[in-house]
Amino acid sequence: MKFSENWLRSWINPDMSSTDLAHALTMAGLEVESLEPAAPQFENVVVGKVLEVKAHPDADRLNVCQVGVGAAQPLSIVCGAANVSAGVKVPCAQIGAILPGDFVTRQGQIVIKQTRVRNVESYGMLCSARELGLATESEGLWLLPADAPVGGNLRDYMELDDTLFTLKLTPNRSDCLSVAGVAREVAAITGIAYSAPRVTPAIPNLRESIKLKITKPSACPLYCARILREVNAAATTPLWMTRRLERSGIRSINAVVDITNYVMLELGQPLHAFDLSKITGGITVRNARSGEQLELLNGQNVVMQDDMLVIADEINALALAGIMGGAASGVQLPTKDVLLESAFFAPDNIAGRARRINTGSDSSQRFERGVDFAMTRPALERATQLLLEICGGKASEITQVQGQLPAREIIILRASRIKRVLGMSLSKSEIANLLKRLSFNFRQQGDNFHVTPPSYRFDISIEADLIEEIARIYGYDNILPASPLATMAMLPQSESQKPVAHFRHIMVARDYQETISYAFLDLQTEQDLCANAAPITLKNPISTQLSVMRSSLLGGLLGALRINLARKQMRVRLFEVGACFENETLVQYEKLAGLCYGAALPEQWGTEPRNVDFYDVKADVEALFAPRLLTFVALPHSASHPGRSAQIRLNGLSIGWLGELHPQWMQQYDMVQTAVWFEVSMSVLAQTSPPRAMGISKFPPVRRDLAFIIDEKLPVQILLDTMNNEQVHFVTEIALFDMYRGKGIEEGKKSLAFRVLLQDTEKTLTDFEIEASMRRLTDALHKLGAQLRT
Repeated sequence: MKFSENWLRSWINPDMSSTDLAHALTMAGLEVESLEPAAPQFENVVVGKVLEVKAHPDADRLNVCQVGVGAAQPLSIVCGAANVSAGVKVPCAQIGAILPGDFVTRQGQIVIKQTRVRNVESYGMLCSARELGLATESEGLWLLPADAPVGGNLRDYMELDDTLFTLKLTPNRSDCLSVAGVAREVAAITGIAYSAPRVTPAIPNLRESIKLKITKPSACPLYCARILREVNAAATTPLWMTRRLERSGIRSINAVVDITNYVMLELGQPLHAFDLSKITGGITVRNARSGEQLELLNGQNVVMQDDMLVIADEINALALAGIMGGAASGVQLPTKDVLLESAFFAPDNIAGRARRINTGSDSSQRFERGVDFAMTRPALERATQLLLEICGGKASEITQVQGQLPAREIIILRASRIKRVLGMSLSKSEIANLLKRLSFNFRQQGDNFHVTPPSYRFDISIEADLIEEIARIYGYDNILPASPLATMAMLPQSESQKPVAHFRHIMVARDYQETISYAFLDLQTEQDLCANAAPITLKNPISTQLSVMRSSLLGGLLGALRINLARKQMRVRLFEVGACFENETLVQYEKLAGLCYGAALPEQWGTEPRNVDFYDVKADVEALFAPRLLTFVALPHSASHPGRSAQIRLNGLSIGWLGELHPQWMQQYDMVQTAVWFEVSMSVLAQTSPPRAMGISKFPPVRRDLAFIIDEKLPVQILLDTMNNEQVHFVTEIALFDMYRGKGIEEGKKSLAFRVLLQDTEKTLTDFEIEASMRRLTDALHKLGAQLRT
């Protein structure tokens, strides 16, 4: 929101400087992003009237002008501008005047002196807007209005000693997208009253009206329209109005459009003016028909969708409601009859539509945040008043269609709650005074205040909102710091649940670095990596690259990896703990994922360099779950290499995935080496069981090795599970320590060697007991076709 300080001070004029006012607004939650002067500094420039123009005797492109500046004698000034002529009023820099200087040099200001130009004395300078630092380009002299006072100070006449405020408003403060809204805030902050312009309702002198129909009252609960005839759209917009519009960043178009824009900036209510001759029949507010087209005022041709609201006549759509009018029905200079509309559109029916068609407007910015529905009719009266004053014409009665407007529910504000939240005590009279300054209607009942939020504050709906208002108007600087008081006690810690920090420490200890990414990603990445054909889509994404909710952390890790690779980091080990989302049940759940790329170990002299592989990351996963035993089942995953992917299982249940990245995605993400990733469920990972104490055997363990020849396709895990399921007495550990293929082994077979440890806590094992245990293991594997290798 950009506005002129002079305009604001015409509503309310606190006794404070521009910087103090900016600070006060910022501390009240309306951040002033910038303060800039309306014009650069210059001195001794007055309004001059060109009385006579003669050709220069010694130059074809120069003229000698006689310029009246309010003195007894006119000044003789040599001028080369093409648009100089007798009778025009232009800025005149007199001798001694100081100009900004940027039009000639950027090394300092320019001082105007008496000079001789081709043997003719020149006693000043006629200026363009560029030479005064008011424009980057200009064609000739700056022609001033005919009523400009000759000899008057140009800065005073054009109100150039002005400051432009730019507010960086949060989305909830749409009420401050107007001078009236900012004036209300200044009044609340300073405690002084503001004065709004007097609006005199028009006396209808046309006995006609427009037929209105609203097919969706929930989208447009209030619509007002008025016919104005014999309007002079070619009338000159007053200087004070164009000045305020331009300083708010809006260019002047024609008097009718300028007035609608002016009222929008003044009161916050967007308006639109239609050329009445371009309307067939009445006005209907309806949803667009799918595929219906409309050329907007900015020249853009849009194809509308059926959830977009339009203003239409009996034949065509005339405007995209709350966003922009159509070019065909817009007001032009020949327009004589105007239909002026003022409406309240529900924010949910406007939000996102402008972004969807890649356009935006001041109207959509306000409507999608919520405008004051109590201002709909007064704003129409204000615009009518200005139109009749500036453009003339006759006005009809206002035609109005009203449905169910948003309810403003009473909120109970407790004095005790204010003290608890803000940490300070406010008397009931202080609270009442602050609510009055905010212009909130309330009824006091004991220590409670029954507050009805005003129609322009859509962001106030609960008690906490009112407490925030009390705090910011009271002044954050006035809230004294207080040391918190709290009792401290040891909290019970469950032995069946480990905190997330425990696993973060494990990952960091294993040389990983944590990353945090958005819970959103682009649709293509979600479909590629997770084969998710129907992800959760966002209705209002912050960007097109973040349009769906993630079902896996892998996309964010790959994005972080690409950033690292772009910065020549060739060994990357990342992990993330975050929320993922399922579309079928709309459930949010936590996962832990990791990604490794490059060398297995940092470059060093003590070991041969090699790239990280599947088994390196498998060891990291097992370390997370230790002492629980995992199983890894070879199964394909859309993100992984077809033959190097495994499902991670615990007690037979799937809890995650492990694998090397698919070559297709390696090529797509510009990777020259293999990346290995894993992802596990955080809820399962965090579960644990209390440790059990076991006696330490005084007797030595016995080791026996078993070597079997088995079919190449038989997974090792099946052999391990089979032996462990036998629960052989005295056997404490079974592990694979060797695998062999080659000479002496039949093709299609492989030799596996297992280490078996046996131990008893009561005695030393005998050969008979050992052999009996080993025989049970051997017999179990024989059933799977394994042959004992001798």
